[in-house]
Amino acid sequence: MTPLRIVVVDDHAVVRRGVRGLLESRAGWEVVAEATTGREAVAQVRRLRPHLVVMDLSLPELNGLEATRQIVKEFPETEVLVLTMHHSEQLARDVLQAGARGYLLKSDADQSLIAAVDSLRQHKPFLTSTVTEFVLDDYIRRAETRDQAPREAITPREREIIQLLAEGNSNKETAAALGVSVKTIEAHRANIMRKLRLRSITDLVRYAIRNQIAQP
Repeated sequence: MTPLRIVVVDDHAVVRRGVRGLLESRAGWEVVAEATTGREAVAQVRRLRPHLVVMDLSLPELNGLEATRQIVKEFPETEVLVLTMHHSEQLARDVLQAGARGYLLKSDADQSLIAAVDSLRQHKPFLTSTVTEFVLDDYIRRAETRDQAPREAITPREREIIQLLAEGNSNKETAAALGVSVKTIEAHRANIMRKLRLRSITDLVRYAIRNQIAQP
């Protein structure tokens, strides 16, 4: 059997060690790299082309949701299992729309992590029971209310910029992180503020935290 190559992404060393220990207890499963930020996770996937990524959502620089979108878009053969302490209907929907095939709560990891990874290894989805209830209930409710207003059309690049700015980076620092000019960031920032009808960076920070783009 081909060894299963895994990247573990979490900004807490204790969590990474615990996840690595559980995964490497299985013969033929190898954690080939760890990452502490979403941006580092994308870079590790580009470098190592793992079969699977275990991804936290609350990450600095680039959150796990955006990192998942980038990984799935660029490497659709790499499965992503989101492992998070957060659970809500909106977040579950966002995770699945981002392309992750698995959603596991950290509180369930001891009992379900191996089963979740094994399911994704076979390219089958895995959702813990509480998350399944969220998804099903949300699906039924949305089917009954098709006239809901569309969500704000924020692009993945704009979400990256929102996170960097909300984390306290200046326009210059944000431009350097993304490899673009300061003028480009200024244009994006103005467009973001217009789209979201925000008036200040404080409003932008509140928006980022409320929508789990950045951590408080």
